[in-house]
Amino acid sequence: MDTFLHNIDDEAYRALEERAIAQGKRVEDLVNQAMQTYLRLPYSLQKRGSLKDMPIEDLGPGTEHLSEEIDSVLYGD
Repeated sequence: MDTFLHNIDDEAYRALEERAIAQGKRVEDLVNQAMQTYLRLPYSLQKRGSLKDMPIEDLGPGTEHLSEEIDSVLYGD
């Protein structure tokens, strides 16, 4: 399905694009993976919207320090 998203945070998109390139994937692949992970959550957690309540999921080799990298992008070094 071809879908266009509007009002995406530029900085977050650039960081996602860099991550996709580093992993040899497309941005669409990572967005699909994120949506699928979110949709597997129990509805009560989706409604609450707290990231801390998300279950830990193994995203494969090369993602061992993903949370630290995300924090660096969001909050700076």
